[in-house]
Parts: sequence; C-alpha cells; structure tokens
Amino acid sequence: MKDPVIVFAPGAGAPSRSDWMKGWTHRLGTLGPVVPFDYRYQIERRPRPDPLPALVARHRQAVAEARLHHPGPVVLAGKSMGSRVGCHASLEEPVDALVCFGYPLRAAGSGQLRDEVLLRLRTPILFVQGTRDPLCPLPLLEALRPRMTVRNDLHVVDGGDHSLRVSKKLPQAPVDDDVLAAVASFLASL
Repeated sequence: MKDPVIVFAPGAGAPSRSDWMKGWTHRLGTLGPVVPFDYRYQIERRPRPDPLPALVARHRQAVAEARLHHPGPVVLAGKSMGSRVGCHASLEEPVDALVCFGYPLRAAGSGQLRDEVLLRLRTPILFVQGTRDPLCPLPLLEALRPRMTVRNDLHVVDGGDHSLRVSKKLPQAPVDDDVLAAVASFLASL
C-alpha cells in the first residue's frame, strides 16, 4: 500500500493526548500521515463512552476529514475500544486496512465475547496483541480467526499487556520497534 493516511482512534480511557497515543502517533508517522482524533465524550471530558452509534459516527467523521487532505488509501488504526469502533466504522465507510492495538475481544466486566463485527469484516486486519491481555485471550482469538472471511494477521507481543507493555525489567523500545515493523510489513503487503 502506497502513502496511506492513518486515522488513529484512542481507547476508552486515554484520549489522543495520552502518552501512549502520542508515542504511537509519532511511530506510525514514519509510515504515512497520522490523523489522531478523540470521541465526543473525550472532547467533553465525560467519564463514560458514548453509545456505539455515536462512536461510529464520530469515527466516520474523522475519516471524512482525513480524506479532505489525504486522497490516498485510508488505514484505520485504533487502541482497544478505538480498534473495535474502527471495525464497526469500516462496515459503513469502506477503508483499505485495519490495525488493532489490543483489540477488546472480551468486554471488560461482563466478559461478553465481541466477535460479531469481526466475522462481518470486508477489510484486511492486523491484530497486535499482548500475551498478558485479559481482554483478548489469544486462544479465543486464534479460534475466531479461521472463521473470519477476510485476511487477518496477528502480531503477538510476548509478555505484553493490553497496552502492549512488557515487564518493567525488559526494555520497551525493541518491542515497539518490532510492532512498528509488523505494521509496516502488513501495510506493504496489501
């Protein structure tokens, strides 16, 4: 894929101004222009996420705004909730690829499986998942992937948590470099 714009959605608990989002915005910027955005509840500093239809509408608005300035391919990248909402948005707003950092396959609290949108996807997707992520146990994801009808790749962060952070005893930079290389390889292969 040549010269993609990456529309980058935050997770539920950390807006685009968070250190995690700023760090990954910078890293992803080596692959193409990155357009981070926040959902309405984050802009208004409300504690609870908006209902899914409102989140999807804001996501689609961010894509439309990005397309005004970047006519090439569009990649939706997202952290946790932002990756799940990006998957929903891609069903209504065709894009070229999805990159999910810490996809929340299980709902926090209830543990409900959130696989329906993944089974309906028409867009190639890369999952970037930590082995210690309680919201996406890898055996559940591995059982789901063969049932998906689109290309779906997986990059595993050994020892990574929901934010892909490894043990404090290990350096994070090489892990982040490997993740970025996996994203670059995925996008180049499309």
